[in-house]
This record gives sequence, C-alpha cells and structure tokens, in this order.
Amino acid sequence: MKLGVNIDHVATLRQVRGTCYPDPVQAALMVEQAGGDSITVHLREDRRHIQDHDLPRLKSAIKIPINLEMALTEEMLAIAEQLKPQYVCLVPEKRQELTTEGGLNVLENIPAIQQANQRLKKVGIELALFIDPDFAQIEAAHRCGVPAIEIHTGAYAESENEAEQLKEYDRIKAAVSFALSKALIVNAGHGLHYENVQKIVQIPGLDTLNIGHSIIAQAVLDGLENAVRKMKSLLS
Repeated sequence: MKLGVNIDHVATLRQVRGTCYPDPVQAALMVEQAGGDSITVHLREDRRHIQDHDLPRLKSAIKIPINLEMALTEEMLAIAEQLKPQYVCLVPEKRQELTTEGGLNVLENIPAIQQANQRLKKVGIELALFIDPDFAQIEAAHRCGVPAIEIHTGAYAESENEAEQLKEYDRIKAAVSFALSKALIVNAGHGLHYENVQKIVQIPGLDTLNIGHSIIAQAVLDGLENAVRKMKSLLS
C-alpha cells in the first residue's frame, strides 16, 4: 500500500504570516527522501494554502508523482492541462469549509466529469474522483470512465464511538470491494491519523492512502522525515 502525503498545511503555515517559509517544495523533497510515494496538493479556488507558483516548482523538484486535488472548474482544468501532474483528483469545494466535508456528487455531474476525463486523458493525466463510500456514486464514477476513485474516510475518522466507527469501516470495506469489481483503482483518505489508519490498512485492494494533516502535525514534534517514516511503517 502506497502513501501519498498532502503538504497543504505546510503552505497554510506560510500563508498565515505571508512569508516565504516554510516552503512546501522543500517539504515535498523531505517526504520523497523519507519514502513517501506521492505528493498531494489541493489548489483551492480561494488559494488559502497552495499557490499557483508552487506547482511548477514542485513539478520540477521531485521525482515521485504529484496528485493535484482541485474543483471541477474551467480554471482548474486549464491549470492541470498546463502543469500535467501524473494524477488529478476532483473534489467538492466550498469557500466556508475548514476542510473538504464530503465526497463529490458524481451522479449530478456525469457529463461534466466525462468531458474533464477526456481532456485530462489527452495530456496523460490519470483522473480520480473523491467520493463517499456509496455504491451509487461508485457506479456513477465507473460510468464516467475514470480510472480511479478515492474513498472519503471522514465519517470513519470522525466517529464518536467504537460501534459507529465499525459501521463506517464496514461501509468503506464494502465500497472498496465493489469498486474493485468495477476494475477501478481505489485510494482512500481524509481524517486518517496514526491511531485510526491501522484498520484501514487491513482492507484488501487499496492502492494508496492520502494523508496530510496528521503527518504535518506530527512533524512539528518529530520532524517531517520521521513523521513520514512512522506512517509508512504503519502501512507496512
């Protein structure tokens, strides 16, 4: 199972003071050195953390793949076509949210997603959809022709008790199995940390876990390379 590290919150710390540090590109290089398998960045429409100028610097600096999270807008599609990251993941986006609150509603956006997939495929980008562990949304993703999905693990991560967490875990496990039956590549992420990731790792067929906030938070105490290595060991 591969580890994708989201470095958005390195940029968040930079943007809070409007400085040139800490540099997310330097963080990406440290993730790569520590054994991370890919780098995730979310270029939000309000540019609250990652900035446009970070993207070409990141692309030229690292050898591991870039996973660009973005909204389904013309502006973002044009940026992706120019940058040509290895992966793009379409996510829902609301200006007032602290972080992404749920999965993309694929059922309501099939024509737009199909068009986006064709555009990105032409320039060699593999498209994934960030969706809830819901069979109908997975089926819709399959209809769109995308090669991959990322299962939203937020409800599992935010469960208030063990019974609720087990229920959400079973939903995720069933969703992964269903998506694999549709020949989709299945990734997962959101809200995962050093304690709750260990059950997710046990789900057969998951390709990549994309984890950010908990690793960056741990890095404040242990250093970024140590934090990445610690998470990688749990995925093994």
